[in-house]
Amino acid sequence: MRRNSVTWALLATTMFVSGGGAVSLAAPAHKARHTAAKAAASQPAPAVTQVAAAAPAAPVEHHRTALPRTVSAEEVGVTARHLVRGADISIGSEMISRAVPGTNPLKVLASQPGIMFQSDDPQGVDTWSTQIYMHGFMQNQIGTTLDDIPLGELVYRNYNGLNPVQAISSENVQRLNVSMGAGAEEVASTNNLGGSIEYVSSDPKNKMGATLAQTFGSNSLFHTFIRLDSGKLNSSGTKFFVSYMRNDTDKWKGGGIQFMQQVNAKVVQPVGENSRISAFFDYSNLAQFNYQDYSLDIWKNGGKNIDNYYNGKYSGYQASYAAALCTAFATPQPGCAYPASLSKITDKADAAYYDGATAVTDYFGGLTGDFELTDRMRWKTTVYGHGETSHLTWSNPFYPSPNGAPMFEQVKEPGIQRFGLLSSVTYDIAHNHISGGVWYENNKFVSSMVGYQQPLLGQGDPIYTIGSYANLTPFMKIFGQTINTNTFTAFVEDTYHPVSNLDLHFGFKSLLNTSRAGDGYYNNAYYGTDDSMAAGTLTSAAAFLPHISADWHFLRHHELFFDVSENMHAYPQAQFKTAASPFAVTQAAYNLATPSLKPETDWAYSVGYRFTHRLLSASIYAYHVDYKNRLQQIQSGSIVNPVASVLNVGGVTMNGVDAGLTLTPVEGLSLFNSVSYNHSTYDDNITQGTTVYHLAGSQVVAYPRFMYKSSLSYEWGAFLAHIDASYMSKRNLSYNGDTKVPSYWLANAGLRYRLGNMGKYNHHLAFMQNLTFDFNVYNLANTTYVATMGENGFNLAGDAQSFELGAPRQFFGSVRVEF
Repeated sequence: MRRNSVTWALLATTMFVSGGGAVSLAAPAHKARHTAAKAAASQPAPAVTQVAAAAPAAPVEHHRTALPRTVSAEEVGVTARHLVRGADISIGSEMISRAVPGTNPLKVLASQPGIMFQSDDPQGVDTWSTQIYMHGFMQNQIGTTLDDIPLGELVYRNYNGLNPVQAISSENVQRLNVSMGAGAEEVASTNNLGGSIEYVSSDPKNKMGATLAQTFGSNSLFHTFIRLDSGKLNSSGTKFFVSYMRNDTDKWKGGGIQFMQQVNAKVVQPVGENSRISAFFDYSNLAQFNYQDYSLDIWKNGGKNIDNYYNGKYSGYQASYAAALCTAFATPQPGCAYPASLSKITDKADAAYYDGATAVTDYFGGLTGDFELTDRMRWKTTVYGHGETSHLTWSNPFYPSPNGAPMFEQVKEPGIQRFGLLSSVTYDIAHNHISGGVWYENNKFVSSMVGYQQPLLGQGDPIYTIGSYANLTPFMKIFGQTINTNTFTAFVEDTYHPVSNLDLHFGFKSLLNTSRAGDGYYNNAYYGTDDSMAAGTLTSAAAFLPHISADWHFLRHHELFFDVSENMHAYPQAQFKTAASPFAVTQAAYNLATPSLKPETDWAYSVGYRFTHRLLSASIYAYHVDYKNRLQQIQSGSIVNPVASVLNVGGVTMNGVDAGLTLTPVEGLSLFNSVSYNHSTYDDNITQGTTVYHLAGSQVVAYPRFMYKSSLSYEWGAFLAHIDASYMSKRNLSYNGDTKVPSYWLANAGLRYRLGNMGKYNHHLAFMQNLTFDFNVYNLANTTYVATMGENGFNLAGDAQSFELGAPRQFFGSVRVEF
């Protein structure tokens, strides 16, 4: 089958694969309350995030000491990781702490050139809408780990991991190590086509103590963080910490809460002088009402405040009931009515539902042994496990409940059970730093969707969508599927230092990933077709995925580097009709697509120059990517019951450049500016029936061609002030580019004052240390703008109900103290 004709599928699906929701343990209480690197290796770090002016990078030295020194969060904000990869950035906890407490660290990372983060909430923790791009690659093409443990694909309906905000509280993140190249062969990932993000958790402190932080903000936001550190408990140095985080806020429009609570714990046991055993544990419980998705039609004709009917009162159910009487039956029923706010909108039925929510519970953790075998050799092994239960809900006004109510609660119930092992050895000999390792994971992904009856008016309360379903019985099973996956990767790499200022790197990765889908159920009566769920086995395999790079400090303050790599994205999984997965379709669509399917692959090339000086840092970074065998989902119909297929639609060619400049003319003052240009275009046209969609040469959906970022910060004694601004150019909403969302400017600001140790003011307060006050304003100009795009996929042409508006101006105040 010719690629052009097979491809009525589309490129660059940014389906936010729906990871899950679980029964919220805190839901009843809330119902009551709410119802009544290369630091800037390719780019200098934004001034607002720097702790100090960057120092000239030094050549890599591989000492014979054992445990590599870990740079503490207190030492660095954006630090130079002098690694032999093109654009490696390290974002430290100092930089993360300048954002509103509880803010997603990925949002902080987006201050760097070439990186875009979007969310409909100011903290970036609404998992339905969080979205990150790096140099044109979307989140499910970026490998992500926490303390080496894979977090899977960064998507909403995550099938092989969890969102980082569910894995670790932002206050416990020591740093993010980010590689913007597709190499990073040691990262445990099957999807790092466009780079990798490695989270590193902070260690327990050597001294016993506690940290308490409280934040208040717009929309009744309360963010609480408590951490207890044991300090060293004995002569061997045993130490641990345990923390509790709670983030609770109303939505900025519509009704409902967005709540999350989380427990983290970490234990470190030194072994000898240079070895250790450590364990990390995470429990998270998330319950969030989602914002309704927008289209250009809804935005233009309904305004910025359209949302679902739920308002915590019975009147919300009454309004949604009247609207559902227009659509649930063959003809509109008596009482059918839409609110006046929807009168000008073309698709009134999909503009608002009764509710939609996410509830997820995760248990996640790992045990690591890091041992010095000799003065030149280290061995590190990690075993880990993860379990997740979820409820992902939408009220469906197109199908009645058995009792005659014109809607039902549509609930997806995905679950994840996975375990794995990573093991690696490093060896230093002569001028070589050699390492090799393996990763194995078994993952069981269970996906199902059921329907729960909603009551007739006046005959009971509607289902509280983030509450418990334990005592409810579904009246209908809609679909079900189980996918078992075994993943094995291996890598070997060597960094060679022929002279002190030159590093040469070569490595490769091997990948074997096999997924088997079965145990399917397909409700023919509900879907109106005679079919079944996709069942079958697919294998992604690559014996040799090379990575070559070099880093040359040819003069003092001057650095050149390049990076070349090949990588593969194993066949993804997803719930039925939710993403570009071969398994997320019917058996008929699966049989049609599989003969032409191949795993996605790419070749990525980058080259850069960096100048680093006490007064000025400047850099330029250019990249080219050839992306092949794009698997894309074609989607149409209602967002609660879409029509979907997945096909191989060819390739995308990316060319881009970042340039940045940081000025630090006087102590404490820093000014940063950067520009990013990305020309990512489709290689092929798409033919659907007899219609040809001219996509070849069009910019990819959702990613801007131009970005500008600027920040200014000034630190004087205990006082810190910063302001940052960014510009995003237009982004395509359709594949052929006939619909776009507008460009926008966004600005944020913050103030901080450190009182420090209170004993210097009053000796009775000496137990209080590092007392700090923060005030932050998000969206200073109160800009109305499009944030997330593609959560429901994209159309080949025309409008699509598949974007979210960003939050308006928000205010936050915080206080933090250590004991």
